[in-house]
Amino acid sequence: MIGLSLMLAFVIAGMTYSPQFSSPANTTGAYTFFQTTSTPLPQEEDHSEVGSTDGIVLMGGVIALIIILPIMAKYKAWAKTG
Repeated sequence: MIGLSLMLAFVIAGMTYSPQFSSPANTTGAYTFFQTTSTPLPQEEDHSEVGSTDGIVLMGGVIALIIILPIMAKYKAWAKTG
């Protein structure tokens, strides 16, 4: 299962990568390596809060419910067989 998962991850990663080819007129290919990026605009207000773990706690609760609810639903069936 691990090998299959890794193979699938590599295939998907390979399919998302698309190299940019330089034009035939450019013999050095220098502009391919020295592309400029636009400067991001300054944000007026930062909405993030340093040290906030609200999202992490919420996701942990959701994961715990996903694990615990099926166990609680099948507990009576498991208790009868044991």
